[in-house]
Amino acid sequence: MGIFELFILAVGLSMDAFAVAICKGLATRQLKPRHMLITGAWFGGFQALMPLVGYFLGTAFAKYVTAIDHYIALVLLCGIGFNMIKESFEKEEAEEDCGCDSYGFKKMLVMAVATSIDALAAGISLAMDLKGNHTYAFIAVAFIGIITFTLSAMGVKIGNIYGAKFKSKAEFAGGLILILLGVKILLEHLGVINF
Repeated sequence: MGIFELFILAVGLSMDAFAVAICKGLATRQLKPRHMLITGAWFGGFQALMPLVGYFLGTAFAKYVTAIDHYIALVLLCGIGFNMIKESFEKEEAEEDCGCDSYGFKKMLVMAVATSIDALAAGISLAMDLKGNHTYAFIAVAFIGIITFTLSAMGVKIGNIYGAKFKSKAEFAGGLILILLGVKILLEHLGVINF
């Protein structure tokens, strides 16, 4: 996986966090820089942690799934992507119901875990692609965390300024990116394309 594919993966994975960050910005009456930093740190931290856990799970079981790893990556990434696209069309919950106005430990923990579950599955597919290259894996998860931190912090500000009109578009775009990445991995393995 090259730097471009890694960037695309990071952006795709961060779209859930970005969408929730927009919700938080929308619900925050007096936005302060610390709100952006708190959101970025929680979401970016968990978006880095979850693929790392997934990577080591995938590495531990890699010898059992090497022959079908490209299909696993396709199913995981497409499953995450289709779910994100489906969620982008669903009726959005009110901000007060989701606790978007709170920056406390419990609310942030729940939201950070919820927005990073898909990154766990992506970490498993990353293990299939990297074949035990731990150094690149650490670079990849750090990159994912930094991209998510940046987009989440920006999402809070955007939500505070513009409202929720970007939330569903961000989820849809993220889902589409992950599906295309999964298809690309399969086509590369089958020799149809070579990037």
